[in-house]
Amino acid sequence: MWLLSCHLQFQLIDRSHPMEAKFFRFLKIVGVGFKARAESEGRLLYLKLGYSHEVELTVPPAVRVFCFKPNVVCCTGIDKYRVHQFAASVRSCKPPEVYKGKGIMYIDEVIKKKQGKKSK
Repeated sequence: MWLLSCHLQFQLIDRSHPMEAKFFRFLKIVGVGFKARAESEGRLLYLKLGYSHEVELTVPPAVRVFCFKPNVVCCTGIDKYRVHQFAASVRSCKPPEVYKGKGIMYIDEVIKKKQGKKSK
């Protein structure tokens, strides 16, 4: 897990301006058909989360968004509070569920899965 995170950090530093890569937060999207894409140089984020429509999020001015893969989103910026606040708003669009583990979670977050109903 650490190796993946370290690799993504190096890719992030290569893509962004050195002053903008001070604080960052990685989000992982888990689920069949769940995807993300960033447009307008990291100012718009589109999420396909199984709803009938795409969720469109406008990124605050102090934050930029990168999508390394369709299921890995990176929020970066120079203000720690705004980066973490935007990452929390993205996560709140589809929080991880405890039975199947699907949803949007932080890359270092561990979800304890519950056991489903037992059949007789």
